[in-house]
Amino acid sequence: MTRIILTYGLISGLVVILGSIGAIVLHASSLWLGYLIMLVALSSILVGVRQHRDGALGGVIGFWRALGMGLAIAVVASLVYVAIWEVYLAATQYDFMDKYVAGILRAKRAAGVSGAAYAKVVAEMETMKAQYANPLYRLPMTFLEIFPVGLLVALVSAALLRNPRFLPARG
Repeated sequence: MTRIILTYGLISGLVVILGSIGAIVLHASSLWLGYLIMLVALSSILVGVRQHRDGALGGVIGFWRALGMGLAIAVVASLVYVAIWEVYLAATQYDFMDKYVAGILRAKRAAGVSGAAYAKVVAEMETMKAQYANPLYRLPMTFLEIFPVGLLVALVSAALLRNPRFLPARG
């Protein structure tokens, strides 16, 4: 079971971070694309729990056991995501937030925001940059970008896979 958790957690974490970094590099990143990449990558939770159900448990798994295993895969994937994101940030001299803030401010200017409203946005962005520079803030925030998606996939997977007729083992 531990091998399955680590294998599918690593696969999921690598797919999501490579997809996310690829989207950033190609300037194709968006909120929806990011969550779509996470959802696709975290579908490995369903595959991993199903493999354990069919291989080690004779095709039957209870909801709580399936949920626990799904959450374990999600935690591994989330930790991989955080670790590789930190490596990416270090490799790019931590300039992600500067570019992100510059993009937000450009968008606000293009939308016609000016004066006190623009100054407020600038102040908020500077506060966010300062917070993001602190690893004690950044690491949990990065973890919380992906883990809730993993929780959702784990819940759905556990609900579906507790039924032995859902994706039964071929034999």
